[in-house]
Amino acid sequence: MKKVTNIHSVDETKLTHAFQAACSNKDFKEYVYSLNIKEDILMKYTSRLEETFEEHTNCLNCECLETCKNKMKGYKYTPIAEENIINFSYDACKKLEKELKEDAYKNNLDLYDMPIDIKEASFKGVYKDDKARVPIIKYFKEFIDAYKEGKHPKGIYLNGSFGSGKTYLIAALFNEMAKKGTKSILVYYPEFLRSLKASFQTDYEERFYNIKTIPLLLLDDIGAENCSNWSRDEVLGPILQYRMENHLPTFFTSNLTLDELESALAATSSGVDKVKAKRIIERIKQLTIPLELISKNRRD
Repeated sequence: MKKVTNIHSVDETKLTHAFQAACSNKDFKEYVYSLNIKEDILMKYTSRLEETFEEHTNCLNCECLETCKNKMKGYKYTPIAEENIINFSYDACKKLEKELKEDAYKNNLDLYDMPIDIKEASFKGVYKDDKARVPIIKYFKEFIDAYKEGKHPKGIYLNGSFGSGKTYLIAALFNEMAKKGTKSILVYYPEFLRSLKASFQTDYEERFYNIKTIPLLLLDDIGAENCSNWSRDEVLGPILQYRMENHLPTFFTSNLTLDELESALAATSSGVDKVKAKRIIERIKQLTIPLELISKNRRD
């Protein structure tokens, strides 16, 4: 009589042998039994548990995300017990979670026509060998403290030499405020005017509204644009008026002094209008304290 082989018995034997072989590694054995899952279930997933053990071991020996050896950088293949089965998922490691948390503040910082790397600006990156920066850093501390207390501190009109780091300084402040949950927009003003004009048929109103109402605003390199009646009277004037009425801190950088900016705003292709230019300057004075940064060109 022909002997009938029990296929299920053979399969179970193979599973048992594979699991026992894997458990010859004491660290693996300790790892799988620490999952608090029954052995008859564990042995059904030996090969996948070996994968999770390998990635678990990689994480234990990992120094930083850059040296991560796992298949998905920053993630660990993880077993999850559910009744009589084991599911597996990719979970973010603690180092990645920390990095994501640390970088989350950047969502509070929006850029209009500015280089993306400005989001990396920090007080740590500010040159400490330049005494010209001391009054600015001192005011930043006063600004942060006053804003935290719910007061309405003024922004800064920061003029000075080309490449002295004016934009970087204010971006560092905005990044610090972003970490505290305050939203801001940094705008390269000359290019913003061009892109705003081009957006008449699309998102003009949205962009204009965002600039007016954002809690913190930087208008970078004001005075470098080709001034027109439209840019002065229909864009800049209403933005400044709204922000002045609503006590919204507004910052400016420029290579021009306020007197020089007034002359630049007065002259358009339609002629010279000193009265309207003076109105703009008065609004800027209401919104800011003037500071100067004369320093060597750090871009060289």
